[in-house]
Formats: sequence, structure tokens, C-alpha cells
Amino acid sequence: MAVALFGALGVWQIQRMHWKHALITRVDARVHAAPVALPADARLDPSQEYLRVRVSGTYNGAATSLVRATTVLGTGYWTLTPLRLDDGRQVWINRGFLPTGTTRRAAAAAAPQGRATVIGLLRSPEPKGSILQSNAPQDERWYSRDVVALASARGIGAVSPAFIDAQVEQAQAAGPLKPVPGLTQIHFPDSHFGYALTWFAMAALSLFGLVYVWRKA
Repeated sequence: MAVALFGALGVWQIQRMHWKHALITRVDARVHAAPVALPADARLDPSQEYLRVRVSGTYNGAATSLVRATTVLGTGYWTLTPLRLDDGRQVWINRGFLPTGTTRRAAAAAAPQGRATVIGLLRSPEPKGSILQSNAPQDERWYSRDVVALASARGIGAVSPAFIDAQVEQAQAAGPLKPVPGLTQIHFPDSHFGYALTWFAMAALSLFGLVYVWRKA
């Protein structure tokens, strides 16, 4: 019984490994594809995660929010500003990283005026907070990019359920303060082969034990 169970778990991990490799290939293709228009529904099913999109509209700088972030550039904030698109929809844009010490007022003043075009990756929202800390809108402490809660806190009405990690921003700068875009980290844990070897080893040991006991009987 144990041999069959461990063997089945090993086979399952191999199947998971092939599925994960296919997922990584699909995501890599989306990330490097030519940008497309923002989907009408932007429902963020697996086929839309990390989709490369292009949007144009006008920033609502006053609604800018700072979300705690840890990046290759150090600790600081993601700078999120809603963009009203030509068709009337609003979508939060993660304009990029700003260092610790930046104030929301300064970040808001740095939002481009007039028309802006953004190319970036479509991302799933991060409701409620991080694993360790919950968002505290009343204290202006944000630990995750919860687009619905951010919109509610800023009183800007309905927004797209997704946000966009900016890679390229084409707009007239409003001042010297400029967030650093293009820091999206895409990482899929891929330990399935190691797990499969472990289960197959357990199956082999169980089989060895059965043979040993049978010979001793």
C-alpha cells in the first residue's frame, strides 16, 4: 500500500512539474509580447495575469497612494495613481518605486499632468494586506495593492479589478521626483522534481522493506 501511495505521489509531482513549466513558458511569452489594449473585463483569470498592455488617459494625481515595498533598490513604496482611460474606465497604475521617506503629498505632486500612455503588466489585486500586516486605510498604512480598498479610501468610484505594473511611462514629468518602473518580480517556485525524487525514494525504501520482511518470514 505504501509503495503504491509513494509512487503515485511521485508521479503527481512529475505531472505538476510539467504543468509548472508550461505555465512559466506562457507567462514568459506574455511578458515579452507586443502590448495589447486593456481587456474589457480585466477579470484577471490565469490567461490575463502578466498580460502586457498599453493604456492612455489622464492621471488623478491627488488620489496617489504609497504602498510599502521591498525591492532590489531597497525598502520604500510602490507609487499607485489611478488613470482615467479614454473610455471612462479607471485603472490603478503602479508607476514604480520611491524610497523610504517619500511623502504621499510629494508623490501626488509628481504625477504627470495631461495625457499619459503606459505600457505595463496586468496584475491581480492584493486584497486586505500582506501575509504579516493588514492594510490600515484610516492610518494611511498600505501593505498590499488592494485596488478596491484604495479606491474606496480615495473616494474615486469604481475601478478596474486589476492594476498595471508600469514598464514604460510616456508623459510629461511634473518634477524631479520620478518613480522607478519595471521592477516586477516574476517567480514561480519549481521544486516539483526534488519532491518527486523524494517520493520515489520513499517508494523504493518501502519496497525494500517489504522484500526484506518477506525474506525473513
